[in-house]
Amino acid sequence: MDSSDYYIPAVAMMVGLAVKLPGLVKDWRDPLVRTVCLVIALGGAGFFFAAPPTITAVNEATGTANFSSPLVYGIISAFSASCLLLIVHWRGGPPAYVRRVSRRWQAGYALVIVLLVVLFALGDAPADRHTDFDTYYATTPFIREMILLYLVAHMTAALVTTVLCWRWALQVGGWLRAGLWILVVGWLLNLAFSGLKLAAVVARWAGQDWGALSTTLAPLLSALSAPCATVGFLLPLVGPWLVWNWRAARTYRELGPLWRELGYASPRTPLAGPIPWYSSPHVRLTQREAGIQDGLSLVGPWFDGAVRTRAQTEAAAEGRSFDEAVRIGRAAMVAAAVRDVRLGLPVDPHALLDHAEISAVRTAPASVSAALRVSPIVAAVRRESPAATPAEDGEKSPR
Repeated sequence: MDSSDYYIPAVAMMVGLAVKLPGLVKDWRDPLVRTVCLVIALGGAGFFFAAPPTITAVNEATGTANFSSPLVYGIISAFSASCLLLIVHWRGGPPAYVRRVSRRWQAGYALVIVLLVVLFALGDAPADRHTDFDTYYATTPFIREMILLYLVAHMTAALVTTVLCWRWALQVGGWLRAGLWILVVGWLLNLAFSGLKLAAVVARWAGQDWGALSTTLAPLLSALSAPCATVGFLLPLVGPWLVWNWRAARTYRELGPLWRELGYASPRTPLAGPIPWYSSPHVRLTQREAGIQDGLSLVGPWFDGAVRTRAQTEAAAEGRSFDEAVRIGRAAMVAAAVRDVRLGLPVDPHALLDHAEISAVRTAPASVSAALRVSPIVAAVRRESPAATPAEDGEKSPR
């Protein structure tokens, strides 16, 4: 694998960590939030320190041949433990049970990391091996045991996490289920990674050379598992937030025609105060909705039920559905009111004010906004002279 195959997943996981940092700062006391960030950080660190250029730099900086090997093994073991802890905290249960299971996994993998360091110190690995350390030293006393311990610990975490995620995914739904299935895929890839490494080591014990499994195929599977782990853990946490903001952005866009239409009634005074450019879609939507309500209050006295009825009748005559004709009628009423306000006309004392329809415009502005944008009937009302309306031609509407 090229160095980029290590660094790209590392950067991807650091981006995922950056997404979670605000939540970490806000909810530092939450063990679930802390563990999510730890998983992502250790996953990225594992790829970074496993890259051949980083291995070379670390070995040279420490002056110890293959110093990177126990370092990378320790990081990956800590990553495995943090994934198990995350599943335990994520799934929840009685607090005493969660604490007991968490402490067991923490103690077990802490012991694994200590043994990795001790075995490396007892062994003899004088020749730097940047990509094939596992198979090159597979028969070296103490180093052999270190490699085997690392692989077994990693496989254990991969197998347990896969089973836990699989069982849990069958019991839940929504974003959580999607994230768990992605985690299952990611940990199956991790399990395959450990299995290929172990197969290459066992083959070396038997005098065979299966080094390609360890140096080429296994790292590729590990690189594929990284985005699965990041997405799987983040999706249930970030997914609802993304949907919430996407819906807010969609509604914000849908209200655009009504926002602009009402803005014409008072071109010198904005409908709402300014907000920072970095405001979230939800904040922007709140501003637009408030501005629209203020705009409707401004033009409301000019609403004329006769204009609405006429436009609705025309829309029905064109073959529009009842609901669509109602929306067009309301939009025409708004357009006519904005037109009259712009022209400085006084409120027509003979206009029929339908308070129910005014309330309907306030409670369903998106439907009116859509009709303002696409209806030729509304466009005609917007262009026509107020004198052309029935109220100005002597056909006064009853009060």
